[in-house]
Amino acid sequence: MDLRAGSKSAAAIDRARAQGRAALICYIPAGYPDVQSTIDAGIALARNGADLIEIGIPYSDPVMDGAVIQAATTEAIANGFRVSSVFDIVAAITAATDAAVLVMTYWNPVLRLGVDEFARRLAEAGGAGLITPDLIPDEAAEWLAASDKYGLDRVFLVAPSSTPERLARTVAASRGFVYAVSIMGVTGTRTAVSSSAEKLVANTLAAGADRVCVGLGVSTADQVREIAAYADGVIVGTALVAALRDGGVPALADLTKELSSGLRPAGTEAD
Repeated sequence: MDLRAGSKSAAAIDRARAQGRAALICYIPAGYPDVQSTIDAGIALARNGADLIEIGIPYSDPVMDGAVIQAATTEAIANGFRVSSVFDIVAAITAATDAAVLVMTYWNPVLRLGVDEFARRLAEAGGAGLITPDLIPDEAAEWLAASDKYGLDRVFLVAPSSTPERLARTVAASRGFVYAVSIMGVTGTRTAVSSSAEKLVANTLAAGADRVCVGLGVSTADQVREIAAYADGVIVGTALVAALRDGGVPALADLTKELSSGLRPAGTEAD
């Protein structure tokens, strides 16, 4: 079943493309420092330039998250966050904004709730779909079925180490966009964007992807501008979580606005 025409993520990226720019995709952890703060932060992201929002489910044993996000998710868990609260967060943000809202999660919390149950509740909350860092298409049969049933996007990851066969398989399984990991390692701000990112995007597009977005290590408007020259979307996480930690929602809003200034190619003006 091909539901790409109804993809909320694709629609958000295509709206940005129609405006002559890349999309800005912003990550914040659910329940940090509490559920209402996450809702307020998500709304602020959308009102200051985010086209898509990733809500990350805190997890006790992360494999992809760097120190800043690990600390935030540990605090969220300590403050009593429960997985079911993510649906309340998604519903509140989608009710207040036009941004596509995805949930980013390791696979175990989905399994524990039940794949069909998780998908149903996410769809009912108005969510766009899932980004699943530790799930590969080969092991995703249950999720493929549930995402088709409920019309959800499924965003799989590719990396510089991905073989041509792996790229092709991942592209074929993904809906909405493909998440290109710019570096081998964990999340965190970096002074420069990996040179392998542009090649990875080109290879993923060559494998048949309609939209490729780049994440890991992006923290400044200049880095956003660099990636926006060749990718359909730019994903920012750690820098936003640090802003939220240090200055609350106002600091998050300011950084989002600053990052969004890099979405257009150099030398062009915003509308």
